[in-house]
Amino acid sequence: MSIFNNINLEKLKAGLAKTRNSFVQKISETLTGKAKLDEEVFNEVEEILITSDIGSDLSLRIIEELKRKLVLEKERNETVIRKVLKEVLLSTLNSNNSLKEFNPALQRGKPFIIMVVGVNGVGKTTTVGKIANNFAHMGKSVLIGAADTFRAAANEQLEVWAKRAKVEIFQKSSGSDPSAVAYETIKKALEENYDVVLIDTAGRLHTKQNLMDELGKINRVIKKLVPGGPDETFLVVDGSTGQNAIQQAKLFSKVVDLSGIIVTKLDGTAKGGVVIRLVDELKTSIPFIGVGEGIDDLQVFNKDVFVTTLVDG
Repeated sequence: MSIFNNINLEKLKAGLAKTRNSFVQKISETLTGKAKLDEEVFNEVEEILITSDIGSDLSLRIIEELKRKLVLEKERNETVIRKVLKEVLLSTLNSNNSLKEFNPALQRGKPFIIMVVGVNGVGKTTTVGKIANNFAHMGKSVLIGAADTFRAAANEQLEVWAKRAKVEIFQKSSGSDPSAVAYETIKKALEENYDVVLIDTAGRLHTKQNLMDELGKINRVIKKLVPGGPDETFLVVDGSTGQNAIQQAKLFSKVVDLSGIIVTKLDGTAKGGVVIRLVDELKTSIPFIGVGEGIDDLQVFNKDVFVTTLVDG
């Protein structure tokens, strides 16, 4: 169980409302009045899965498993189908051994370093502030390093979130060397005994090699001060972008060792199935999901709660 203990079921339901309503309503409409489950019905359910951004290949596999399991059921009404669908989705998530609830090993020594990466517009800087808030609620001292020095507004935005979370921030002027900011942030954390360091990097366009090279440099600088660091490297993706999110993960993983993907903006899309798709395709961990704009709306990802909320409502 996660040490954060910040899963708010009502907020999760509200945040996944668009996906859940689309998902559940369409399945209900498909099954209502059907005397038997023929191939047409299964094709319609497969289409529902695809439109929720689970992806065509995975949707097909889910349908085949659904058919196999339904053979063992005496009844085949909507309640039974949703029950079996939930089992199949959980089985898909459980097949990934990397998918564990985020439980940071803070006992490994100070500071615990998290580097956060991602392209512009996905909610990366906001996510850094929300992660900081989670650690602050645990009573941990947190230092944020503002290594996004390409945008003048980035530091201002991060400073606002640091104040909301009541944590400290280290920043330099716009245009400063990002790796120098990372270095000085961690040096300060070591000298002043901070528990947690969060390094916010620029919203790098993953097709620009020079920016990706800079990200690799930040990673190397961290390792010079703290061998083996960073403890975690999280990629932030926008939950509404589907295949783009997967491509971003594949490209960023060539530069840094990603330990998890944070999926944001799930409250604004009916395509929350992308979470299951990311886990299946990339065999990755999902430490957090974003289900709202508030500082408490970044929740630890729990696969059982997620699937139950998605299918049962």
